[in-house]
Amino acid sequence: MEVHQLPALNATLNSIATLLLLFGYYFIKQRDIERHKLCMTMAFVTSCVFLVSYLIYHFQVGSVPFTGEGWIRPVYFTILISHILLAAVIAPLAAMTLYRGWKKQYDKHRRLARWTWPLWMYVSVTGVVIYIMLYQL
Repeated sequence: MEVHQLPALNATLNSIATLLLLFGYYFIKQRDIERHKLCMTMAFVTSCVFLVSYLIYHFQVGSVPFTGEGWIRPVYFTILISHILLAAVIAPLAAMTLYRGWKKQYDKHRRLARWTWPLWMYVSVTGVVIYIMLYQL
């Protein structure tokens, strides 16, 4: 795989993480703990693979400027800034939430997951939106 293909791979990984998060949420609502655990673990692994790919790309390419003009510019930067800030928060938050689930600290896991899941969803979805705005518009 060539470095210029990594942004599309990253968007795909974010899309997969989004789907896994949705399925994980569905399964816990159905009280299917094993499938929930599998989906959430796979979402975490997928997000970690994304992070490695993202870092490889940006270490080789650097920053990619947004070329959109007009009303779309402040929209893009609002999404980008919120995405970056929450992505920095979600990595340790997701790790701690998974850890508490694996250790069967269910009360702590549940309390933390109520924050982790929507933030993680936001980061995953906006990652795809940023890719589309940066590379497809």
